[in-house]
Amino acid sequence: MRKKRWASGFFGGLSALSLIVILLMTAFQIGMYGDFGFYEKEYKKYEIQNDLPMEMEDIMDVTKQMMAYLKGDKEELSVYTTIGGERQDFFNEQDRFHMGEVKELFLGGFALRRYAVAVFVVSIVVLVLMKADLRRLLPKAYEITVGIFLGLSAAFGVAIALNFNRCFVLFHEIFFDNDLWIFDPAEDYMIRMLPEGFFFDMTLRIGGLFIGMLFFFLLISVAVQVYDRRKIRKSYK
Repeated sequence: MRKKRWASGFFGGLSALSLIVILLMTAFQIGMYGDFGFYEKEYKKYEIQNDLPMEMEDIMDVTKQMMAYLKGDKEELSVYTTIGGERQDFFNEQDRFHMGEVKELFLGGFALRRYAVAVFVVSIVVLVLMKADLRRLLPKAYEITVGIFLGLSAAFGVAIALNFNRCFVLFHEIFFDNDLWIFDPAEDYMIRMLPEGFFFDMTLRIGGLFIGMLFFFLLISVAVQVYDRRKIRKSYK
């Protein structure tokens, strides 16, 4: 009996963790790809056309093609456009190298979501075969896991608010084994298009979507438990 309880708790926690990973990567995908109008608003907010002599239409075309590359829909990061009245490739070799590494991170994240979906499904199937009380177990496991993630998210949010630049640098130092992510605005068009403020706003956008998704499923979890408790009370009357 104790082994069964331990096993059901393990797979319940695993299903909750998998769901949260799925939500995180989905929030990332929606934040990055769901609305290109967000990019245009950011470009206007940071007045990038003051430093990047391009029409907004061309800037948006470069953006869409760059994101298609990062998603794996475009083989090579090369976009010929008009800059300062001259027709040229927007990206240079350093851009291509670094964004190639970024692309690997993006695709790795989407692969992680696929694995998380598989783990979630297998966990639910195992719990069903074990005849576990899913209506009691899953909401409880989700609430505990969400509590942990909200704590981590709060700590991350405080760190970003206090020193986003340091967090940005630390992220690159962890995920990249070179310094080719450091660009010179005087020489590189891409960094002019994507200033640090843009990354700060995008982080808030993705974080907001993720937290919103967590609370949506948390409300469902609480609603299920409230409904079951009321049902039990009525049965005793």
